[in-house]
Amino acid sequence: MEKELKINNTASFKEKLWIGIPVVLLVGLLLTLIYNHHAEFSWDGFVAGFNQEFLVFFAIGVFAQLVDGTLGMGYGATSTSFLLAYGVPPVVSSTAVHVSEMFTTGASALSHHRFGNINKKLVKHLLIPGVLGSITGAYLLSDVIDGDIIKPFIAVYMIVLAIIIIRKALKKNIVKKKTKKLSALAVFGGFMDSVGGGGWGPIVTSTLLGRGRNPRYTIGSVNAAEFAISFASGITFMLFGGIHGWQVIIGLILGGVISAPLAAYLVNKIKRKPMMVAVGVLIILLSLKTLSKLL
Repeated sequence: MEKELKINNTASFKEKLWIGIPVVLLVGLLLTLIYNHHAEFSWDGFVAGFNQEFLVFFAIGVFAQLVDGTLGMGYGATSTSFLLAYGVPPVVSSTAVHVSEMFTTGASALSHHRFGNINKKLVKHLLIPGVLGSITGAYLLSDVIDGDIIKPFIAVYMIVLAIIIIRKALKKNIVKKKTKKLSALAVFGGFMDSVGGGGWGPIVTSTLLGRGRNPRYTIGSVNAAEFAISFASGITFMLFGGIHGWQVIIGLILGGVISAPLAAYLVNKIKRKPMMVAVGVLIILLSLKTLSKLL
């Protein structure tokens, strides 16, 4: 009886960690941001920031999180495509996407945990390699790579991601196979996510689903791991590139956090294939618009 009680207490403690760690990290991040950047804000500036542009970024945040939370992919690709098409520079858009993802993926991870959508073993396999890849990519983009030069390449990369999403949606008769080299997949997904402003979901989720894994647990687990990946890349962007585009960041955060619980609830309620095709086509159109401005 005593041994059984001890096991239950250990299990209960581990369950609390899955909730406690994201909450502590998010509160710590919020307090740090307020402490370090409070001088940049004034009440007049805060009120002036709630204009038409803010509503655009808020709407992008809502839509991108609904896509990501229900499909297990697409937050970065969707929001980056919209931001680039709207004229936001690559470094600002990638920083904004990843800083906002630190909050939205935290809310998403907690929501998926609440609805029992997480395979903890899969999360552990993806976590550390994904973080290492994301830190490397964020450092290169913020301190080495010129954003103006890479902008057309990011647009092309987004088109490739969109094609991957559509291809996975149209694929029939998926045969379940054992997923090999999870670490390599996570490193590549984390790296491309940071450099391109998106890609963790389309690369990692689509590969795992293509191997016949259960959609519910795959989406929930990849979303949970994405919190650590976004946190690592967001901190790296802050350290090496600073934070720019507060209006974009706050709009994306508020929109994403509000829609995260709804997206986690809808993960088993919507038809995935039509939505994946629609999102893929939308990303292609937005990326072509960005390319047309650059050529």
